[in-house]
Amino acid sequence: MRHLLIYRFVDEVAKAGSIRKAAESLAITPSALNRRILALEEELGVPIFDRLPRGVRLSTAGELLIHHIRNQMSDVERLKSQIADLSGVRRGSVAIACSQALLPYFLPHQIERYRAEHSGVTFSVSVRDREAAEQALLDYSADVAVIFEPVRLADCQTLLVVKQPIYAILSRKHPLASQESLNLADCLEYPLALPNLPYGVRTLMEMAAARRNLRLRPAIQSDSFEFLRHMAAGGQTISFQIEIGLPPQKNLADVVCRRMDERELPAARLHLAQLKGRSLPVAAARFADQLLSSFTTAYEAI
Repeated sequence: MRHLLIYRFVDEVAKAGSIRKAAESLAITPSALNRRILALEEELGVPIFDRLPRGVRLSTAGELLIHHIRNQMSDVERLKSQIADLSGVRRGSVAIACSQALLPYFLPHQIERYRAEHSGVTFSVSVRDREAAEQALLDYSADVAVIFEPVRLADCQTLLVVKQPIYAILSRKHPLASQESLNLADCLEYPLALPNLPYGVRTLMEMAAARRNLRLRPAIQSDSFEFLRHMAAGGQTISFQIEIGLPPQKNLADVVCRRMDERELPAARLHLAQLKGRSLPVAAARFADQLLSSFTTAYEAI
């Protein structure tokens, strides 16, 4: 809608922190964008942005305005979805911020399932840690977030929390591969391929080790769980993952997955969340309902 164009301009500048960078993404000149911003500031009687030596940042008035802008833009998207539903053709977009554990299996299945009935709906998926995922909800760049471990911001509404046991990933030829479950002390006898701090799996393992006066000495560290899995496939190295990051049968061609003893290494918590008080567009709200149902069916709610 044309009357919301200036809202989009302000939102882009706020996200970019720079009029020049925002102008590039909007495909207009920086001078033209700056004139539109200055005109709006003159109309409001206050500056929206503080001009800095390198870029801009929202002023106090700008913070109030951006919250209004994002609410308005979200309402318009919801209205468009409702109008599309009147014709029997659901359209819209769904933006998801999530832990990378959801990428290999769970989320592709959920999106394909949804699009099988509503092919006009598009999706964007961004890998975010919990702090970045919370921020994505706050700035409306994500409709829903699925994040590992606690959601701390009071502005985020947790829709569901599910239990996520931690599994060790080992080569099929590994000496521990024949055991049904593993404890942490046994795993420490072998090279470990661990996610970097502050990833949730690593944090929980560090806490469990400290309680038992043990120390984790990873041979390999990475922010890629896919890379860590491949490291485990090659020999005696052990990696780790939460349940949702594994295939339903819990085994792959080159590795086996063995559940860690929860008496020693407690299960993680996975949160499905949205921004508190926000009415999601129809497509995003329906997809959130689908996730809620799927989580409840597949995993133990907490």
